[in-house]
Amino acid sequence: MIPEPRLLRGALQGRLIVSVQAPQGSPMREPSVIAAMAEASLAQGAVGVRLESPEHIGAVRQRCPGALIVGLWKRVYPGSSVYITPGWEEVRAVWAAGADIVAIDATARERPDGDDLAGLIERVQRDLGAPLMADVDSVENGLRAAALGCHWVGTTLMGYTEATAHQRPPAWDLLPPLRLQLPPETALICEGGLSSPDQAHRALAEGADAVVVGTAITGVDLQVAAYLGRMAAGR
Repeated sequence: MIPEPRLLRGALQGRLIVSVQAPQGSPMREPSVIAAMAEASLAQGAVGVRLESPEHIGAVRQRCPGALIVGLWKRVYPGSSVYITPGWEEVRAVWAAGADIVAIDATARERPDGDDLAGLIERVQRDLGAPLMADVDSVENGLRAAALGCHWVGTTLMGYTEATAHQRPPAWDLLPPLRLQLPPETALICEGGLSSPDQAHRALAEGADAVVVGTAITGVDLQVAAYLGRMAAGR
């Protein structure tokens, strides 16, 4: 399966993808607000946006028909810590909502209902033909995801899994070995913890083809909380 041209590694070189998300309970989760932030990001030159939930993907697709959308759906299941598009139903819903590429958890953690990552990827390829972005936490899991057929590999989950809880993103240590060992056609995306333009620049220098930035650009709730927390600590 060959993805459309704008999903190919060469089209992503040095580009920015903005993650336009908001936490549960925030007024920013209103689909029209998400769509407006996505449009603003694209208007300023972002190559694409990363969106959470079929509702938000649909809202952005309607407002920005030509947008490059990385879609996911965060859902929590008992007995598993995998929550980024964890299974077939979520992948299918994200794809149907209008995503161009679907982001999935591709770590080694146990999946809901004992599902198998390889089986999920095979089914997606067979039944949907949807390109996949693997959100990983290690070099090993990134290489495995690429071998299974994921077109993009992102460092999204380093520092957020049980095995990497002692590490803090950005995933500087993952980028050079991943770029060295991934197939030449696989796009490497640096995502997680990028908080400044200088860090985004460094990610490209370390081997990333593109970067995803979220909280530092669109995370109003978390940014305000961080400022207030630091100000209170200084009193």
